[in-house]
Amino acid sequence: MHKRALGAVAVTGVAALALSACGGSSPTTPSNTAAGTAKATTTGVPETPSGTAAPVRDANVDLVIWTDADRSAAVQKYADEFAAENGVTVKVQISTDTRQQFKDATKVGKGPDVIVGAHDWLGELVQNSTVAPVNLASDVSAKFLPKAIEATKFNGQSYGVPYAVENIGLMYNKDLVPNPPKTMDELVATGEKLVKEGKAKQVLSQFVSKVGNAYFAYPYLSAFEGGGIFGTNAQGGYDPNKVIVDSPGSVKGGEVLADLGKKKVLSTNVDDTNQDALFDSKAAPFMISGPWSVAKAKEAGINYGIAPLPSLEGGGPMKPFLGVQMFYVSSKAKNAALAQEFVTNYIPRKDVQLALFEVGKRPPALKEAYDEVSATDPDVKAWYEAGVDGAPMPNIPAMNSVWGPFGQATADIIAGKAGAQARLDAAAKEIEANIAKG
Repeated sequence: MHKRALGAVAVTGVAALALSACGGSSPTTPSNTAAGTAKATTTGVPETPSGTAAPVRDANVDLVIWTDADRSAAVQKYADEFAAENGVTVKVQISTDTRQQFKDATKVGKGPDVIVGAHDWLGELVQNSTVAPVNLASDVSAKFLPKAIEATKFNGQSYGVPYAVENIGLMYNKDLVPNPPKTMDELVATGEKLVKEGKAKQVLSQFVSKVGNAYFAYPYLSAFEGGGIFGTNAQGGYDPNKVIVDSPGSVKGGEVLADLGKKKVLSTNVDDTNQDALFDSKAAPFMISGPWSVAKAKEAGINYGIAPLPSLEGGGPMKPFLGVQMFYVSSKAKNAALAQEFVTNYIPRKDVQLALFEVGKRPPALKEAYDEVSATDPDVKAWYEAGVDGAPMPNIPAMNSVWGPFGQATADIIAGKAGAQARLDAAAKEIEANIAKG
């Protein structure tokens, strides 16, 4: 959930992946049997809208699914199977901005029945009455990783079925660093030594940018007791009335950011345009990133390793946010029973979870699928272990008020424009004001 996690900062929404173009297709229309009943039919190819336009729903199709380009082929395969098995028509459409386009289309009764998206959209979608609870049986729910199921819930109610989890960790160049550092101090000392020896140009590559990145900055706060973004309520959920970005623990994390900025370990000159390149060109021996960076590292021939984020002096291990990818059912689904059937009976299947895993290589949310891929793919196990102590990214609507102010505050702290205490105090006030405005 990397670029997606920028939220309002980059105005990409939480669109996690760069969306690629996909082959076009003709509109789906039902065909009739001799008995005059609808016969199963799909295009066999996901439908791609023109430019950034929202997909247009075909009123004659029984079940419409919106997804991004990366997952469209895998979703199409099982949409075809579902159509044939149930004697219905199904269309898979590619959306370039699923969350916003879904909200807009649903308001006027032209939205899809099922969407594929991130769990932190949930609170906003529930608030806008655009998604429906899903009827996932308890024995089926128990087959998933507990934190993945936790992320699909809002106010105790489940609103989707998860298929993947993701988080950031520490990638390191094994040719330069045989064993990963356990602490940030060790990481800095090792990196500075390599720079001094001319084997590297900088210590660490991490997305910061001029406007900051709250997703990547959060683990520095979470390493300290009481540090984070929101406190919790009596039920253990995030409480929008308890903003804690300026708590003593959070300020300690901010002071670490300031120190790393002063040492040039972190820089606002590093963003999504050069983060991977710095690691893949061996300019930096370390990179804090996620599964989305692996393919480029492999292409560059980097002998990489993946490890949990390091511990911070005076605190504990940095704990990343967990992102969960899931299937939602629209509250305005044309055929709610069909939508529920597809989401609750197809998505929990191991073969479906494995097919979706092949797109992006994020650890599957289904335990059986995770066990299978982690037994043969060390990267999957490593990413999972890097996030095992993480908490699901807040899925409450108030989180939309956090990304910009908190991200900018951390960029200013790293750049030395303001001290941690004063800048996080100001960010907390701005966040609280944004939440109050709704």
